[in-house]
Parts: sequence; structure tokens; C-alpha cells
Amino acid sequence: MIQQFIELGEGYGDVYELCELMKTNKRRISRTFVFTATIGDKKVASIATAFEPVGDSKFTPIYICREGIPYSTEKPSKRLEIFEETVKELDQLLITLDVKHSSIYAEKDLYYQYLIGILRLYHYIPSLH
Repeated sequence: MIQQFIELGEGYGDVYELCELMKTNKRRISRTFVFTATIGDKKVASIATAFEPVGDSKFTPIYICREGIPYSTEKPSKRLEIFEETVKELDQLLITLDVKHSSIYAEKDLYYQYLIGILRLYHYIPSLH
């Protein structure tokens, strides 16, 4: 079982791309996530969608727009609203988790290993067999 994050960008185009991937692969969606993190006095969000493997493949892709979205419950970001609307339209459950900011890790791969560990711990993605 290979579980891997595939990073998209942070802009509107990237959010629309993720939403389009979700719409065209609706039957493959496993889970949808908002990861919130704090850096300094700023709270940011990452949005992500985990997909089921294709056919006999053991590859679980998790597409993510990492930490480029300002997060506020008082005034939600338009990018976050677009993602939440797509999740609702596709009748999916949106899971919000507060995680560490990626900047505390020396390498991006270590950050993604940390997130995969959390997702496995809470059984949001399958554990390794």
C-alpha cells in the first residue's frame, strides 16, 4: 500500500483543479479534509482529498493544496468556501483537523509522513498491511 500526498498549488486555479478532480472521480473519493495550522499569530488551512486506489493498484493518492489559505471562522476564505461547497455537493463528510505547520519540519516529505501517520491513527486512510 502506497499512500502519497500530491501537492497542488495554493491559488484559486489549484482549488478549482482539486474540486474538478473530485467531481470527475466522485466514486473514488475516500475522505475530504481541512488541515488547520498556526504559524506565529496566523492560522492557515490546507485542503485535501484522499482517493481510493484504481483497479488492483495499491496507490492511494491524497491531493492537497498546502497552507496557502487564510483560516478564520469569522470570515471564511473564498477558496475554502469553494472547496466546502464541492464537498457538500458531492455529499461527502468534511473532516477538520488541527495539525502542526509544515515549517517545523526540515523536509516536506517528513511533514507528509506526519500527516499520513495522523490519518492512519484515526483510520481515515487504511493502515499498511
